[in-house]
Amino acid sequence: MLDGLSLEVGSGTVTGLVGPSGGGKSTLMRAIVGVQVVAGGRIDVLGEPAGTPSLRRRVAYVTQGLSVYADLSVRENLVYFARLQRAPLTQVGELIDTVALGGYADRVVSRLSGGQRARVSLAAALLGDPELLVLDEPTVGLDPLLRRDLWALFHSLAVAGKTLVVSSHVMDEAERCDSLLLLRDGRLIATGTPGELRARTGEQGLDAVFLRLVEEAT
Repeated sequence: MLDGLSLEVGSGTVTGLVGPSGGGKSTLMRAIVGVQVVAGGRIDVLGEPAGTPSLRRRVAYVTQGLSVYADLSVRENLVYFARLQRAPLTQVGELIDTVALGGYADRVVSRLSGGQRARVSLAAALLGDPELLVLDEPTVGLDPLLRRDLWALFHSLAVAGKTLVVSSHVMDEAERCDSLLLLRDGRLIATGTPGELRARTGEQGLDAVFLRLVEEAT
């Protein structure tokens, strides 16, 4: 359940949706992409109501689970999804390079590591050149090196003009975001850059920042 949220996400940025598991992050993300029924209020995405058919090619959503077929190769997956989206097949090779899987293009996804699978899902989401990427805990379960590489990729996409909303329950990942939305129990308890939230609470570590904001909210 989400309780009276009101927020805006800037274009060309990486916005972190941060909070504990069960806090409403996935529900909000599903509402943004139009697959969650909203009982009241309004969500506008790229100037149109969430779920509008015209947004399907402009918004990409990567769930926590594997978003591609495990029994197909990296290339086969991307070709398949490109045809579904009527995206140019020339994007397949380009995106394989973008997510740094050039040496694994013909490997079956089930034989890839967790981080590589996450990158295949991201490449599939990038087909058709969407403007908004909604990524639900894309780095969960990955080692620090793979998490670092994925966050570098997220920021390179933002520099290229894409808008990313990335959820996480790991507070150290909040440091990597341009701005933060802190959710707890379906409520938005704070927004701002990491620096702004530090200044507001007087705390330095973002774990301590979050705890202070929770105390203030209750």
